[in-house]
Amino acid sequence: MLAALLASGGIYRSAVANTAQPTRTQHTILVLGDSLSAEYGLRRGTGWVALLSRQLEADKVSASLVNASISGDTTAGGRARLPALLTQHQPTLVVIELGGNDALRGLPLQTTQANLLAMTRLAQQSGTKVLLLGMQVPPNYGRDYTQRFARAYTDVAKTTRAALVPFFLKGIADAPDSMAWFQADRIHPKEEAQARMLANVWPAIKKELQ
Repeated sequence: MLAALLASGGIYRSAVANTAQPTRTQHTILVLGDSLSAEYGLRRGTGWVALLSRQLEADKVSASLVNASISGDTTAGGRARLPALLTQHQPTLVVIELGGNDALRGLPLQTTQANLLAMTRLAQQSGTKVLLLGMQVPPNYGRDYTQRFARAYTDVAKTTRAALVPFFLKGIADAPDSMAWFQADRIHPKEEAQARMLANVWPAIKKELQ
């Protein structure tokens, strides 16, 4: 997660869940995330998941999209919610965007990694592909922790052979003018940053749908 986010210590718990019933199409994509995917502070329909829906349409990819993201969610929350979501929506691809709030809460890294691993394996056991969206924490958390946090996503991806986007906020949180891409809370990306977020994810999603 970006430096300002983690330095602020803030966590948001708005009960936002943009979930649409999928139609009968070739693919169903389930996005399981937190505020970064739940359009926190944005106009509805302007977040990266909404942009993904338009991208699928533009590329004529036969897929429905379910955004089951909730602001403030952790990997434990996602792990608890996933079984019912898999049963209800029967996705062909699960995009897991969780972990940043674990770091905000100071939860044990081993627990975060265990939850990511459990979610990935559960989805795969149901016959679903998985794409992990990796996060990073800033240097003020200590070099060892920052490296281990980033490696947690890589290790889970290697262990399960799941697809991985190493850093979901690449080109945003690590940009020289990073704060210009964030809302006034210095936590959540602005509307202008959503296209970059999609650009980081779209190639991996498209590959998994082939």
